[in-house]
Amino acid sequence: MELEKIERCQNEVKKIYDLFDASHDWQHIERVMKNAKTILEQESADAFIVELAVLLHDVSDPKYKKPEEDLESDILDRLELRDDQRHHIQEVIGSVSFKGGNGKPASSIEAKIVQDADRLDAIGAIGIARAFAYGGAKGRKLYDWHEKARTEMTEQEYRNAPTSSVTHFYEKLLLLKDQMTTETGKQMAEERHEFMLSFLKQLQTETDGNK
Repeated sequence: MELEKIERCQNEVKKIYDLFDASHDWQHIERVMKNAKTILEQESADAFIVELAVLLHDVSDPKYKKPEEDLESDILDRLELRDDQRHHIQEVIGSVSFKGGNGKPASSIEAKIVQDADRLDAIGAIGIARAFAYGGAKGRKLYDWHEKARTEMTEQEYRNAPTSSVTHFYEKLLLLKDQMTTETGKQMAEERHEFMLSFLKQLQTETDGNK
């Protein structure tokens, strides 16, 4: 029964993610799922909750959500879950987003796993690719070495300021390694973090620190 619900959910959400830009498409969900299952191998958690939360965590992302839509609730309604399962999944999803440093802390092991799995996909080589894919979709500069990264901002300021893609590294991506909550997540983040530092050093060399 649980496997059937996961498959039904997967079929529904794939159609949604296929409409998003490459930074949050179906491949993103596949990678986050892979990360989550890797972490699950070392943690005692409810895999059913984790997998459904991974599948659903971006369907109602404010960056893509239309004002009249509530796709997350619509799909959860159709899955006919127990009230405690639904509440737990929504609690997990609610703690995933970074929100400019204003995100909710993960309060369960399932939330920690999904949060780490999603953030791992925001760093390293794939994190670099996604940052520039999203910046390109929004028409943002690749870099601006004179732009100052913000250390404090509201969620609205974080989402709406047209900062360059490289500035996003300093406002979010380089902060994520130290925010991992599971031991596996921490270990996986180390190499990815170092790769981003190497990339930024090489990029600055090639652009000579110019605007």
